Amino acid sequence: MIAIDEALARLIALAPPIAREEAPLARAAGRWLADDVMALRTQPAHDLSAMDGYALRFADLDASLTVIGESAAGRPFPGRVEPGQAVRIFTGAAVPAGADTVLVQEEAAIDGTVLRLAGEGPGRAGRHIRRAGLDFHAGDTIVRTGERIGAARIGLAALAGLATLPVRRPVRVALFGTGDEIGAGPDALPDSNTPMLAAALRDLPVEIVARAVLPDDLHAIAAALGDTPADLIVTTGGASVGDHDLVRPAIEAAGGRIDFWKIAMRPGKPMLAGRIGDAMIVGLPGNPVAAFVTTHRFVRPLLAAMSGGSLALSPRRLPLGAPLPANDRRADHLRGVIRDDRVFPAPTQDSSMLATLAASDCLILRAPFAPTAPAGESVEILDLA
Repeated sequence: MIAIDEALARLIALAPPIAREEAPLARAAGRWLADDVMALRTQPAHDLSAMDGYALRFADLDASLTVIGESAAGRPFPGRVEPGQAVRIFTGAAVPAGADTVLVQEEAAIDGTVLRLAGEGPGRAGRHIRRAGLDFHAGDTIVRTGERIGAARIGLAALAGLATLPVRRPVRVALFGTGDEIGAGPDALPDSNTPMLAAALRDLPVEIVARAVLPDDLHAIAAALGDTPADLIVTTGGASVGDHDLVRPAIEAAGGRIDFWKIAMRPGKPMLAGRIGDAMIVGLPGNPVAAFVTTHRFVRPLLAAMSGGSLALSPRRLPLGAPLPANDRRADHLRGVIRDDRVFPAPTQDSSMLATLAASDCLILRAPFAPTAPAGESVEILDLA
């Protein structure tokens, strides 16, 4: 068995390169940037008013001024503010040439076209003006390689004049359950793993190109693994050592190779990884909790790396609400529930129990050979969405 960190490093090292593409902004969300991008315009492009009020020269603040026009957002005043003059201005409007300050309307007294100061005033020249380039300038790098593109970065790119962003194309993923016991008959076991895994990957830039359950037949599994046009093939079940565990020999029969098999973790020990032609294959355990945990610990970070980014796990610490026994040589991922700022491990931790997983809001992480932990001791947890 190999350690979790080593398994993840070897998994990512196996990942095939994914081609780059220019994606329209509407399709770039959720992906990772493949190259730095620069702004095509300056924002704001001109000095803008931050308030409703009057644009004027600070030197004229104590004088009676003549209002000579108006500047609104999208409709700038075309002339110039000379000594003794002011322009009515609204938030987001361009500051007219000659003006260097905005007097807010609450501190202005207006009689027809005559303007006077009626309050403390702005205090200094330049007040209430958003200078050109306050946000960014043309040529500035606004998003960097490897940063994930969320809603704010989509808005930023649009404001910077960009219509597309350089990203990697979606990773083509095939999901295969295995086992003669899985089916739709009255005595069959419903397929829970492939819909669960598809849901677990939904927020990532992937395209599910195949989803099926394969029988316990070496040739059928080998044919499916060898003929599927995918970047990543994920199987569940058939990865252990029983007579019907056929994924490993099927990989070899399809001309592939296995890089590693068995990880020092619970649940998830029999996970394997390898290559078949240009595709990568990850064989997950068939027990649904083990499939879920290994997907979150390995498949999701792998897909992020293939997409040009990263997904770092962010454990935090909470005190135990109940004691835990000493651990063996495998890293444990115990299902737990958080109550009153304490974490309580589920009383039964069998890796086949989806009801326990669905009722849990975290995984309690236990290092190999961790000693007995009494109630109240701080432990690491991973929150589950």
